[in-house]
Amino acid sequence: MKILNEIQITQKIKRLAYEILEHNFEEKSITLAGINNNGLYFAELLHAQLKEITDIPINLTQVTLNPASPNTSEVIIGQDLKELNRKAIIVIDDVANTGRTIFYAIKPLLDILPKKIEVAVLVDRKHKSFPIKVDYVGLSLATTLRENIDVHIQDVEEMAVYLK
Repeated sequence: MKILNEIQITQKIKRLAYEILEHNFEEKSITLAGINNNGLYFAELLHAQLKEITDIPINLTQVTLNPASPNTSEVIIGQDLKELNRKAIIVIDDVANTGRTIFYAIKPLLDILPKKIEVAVLVDRKHKSFPIKVDYVGLSLATTLRENIDVHIQDVEEMAVYLK
């Protein structure tokens, strides 16, 4: 079942960009850290929208990890951690389910002292097992544990989010 179509996703990206700007308007720069493929692509969409509405430098980086087993391999951030010291960082993913992927994505940032770390997702499910608070949410859903969220935003004819 389709729960978000392309128009709705585009509207949510615009709204999230304004929310991010409202909460970070005094920052000298903002870094968007997209998790893996869909998280990075969602971060790119937010990056493009933010560039349209602010002159604040918006940096983009990728966080790479194994979501199925995040504690068995290194979490890699696509830029030097020293550059993120005392900066506003927004960790971005397409879906927050248990919070595990986001929790481990933040792990390398604990080696520095960021000014703040916030989280943005397109879809937030209410099944948190990890201490993750999502700051910017496109759509919040209460689902059963058996249901899945399938996000199609990259390399598709039409963006959409499905509940399966």
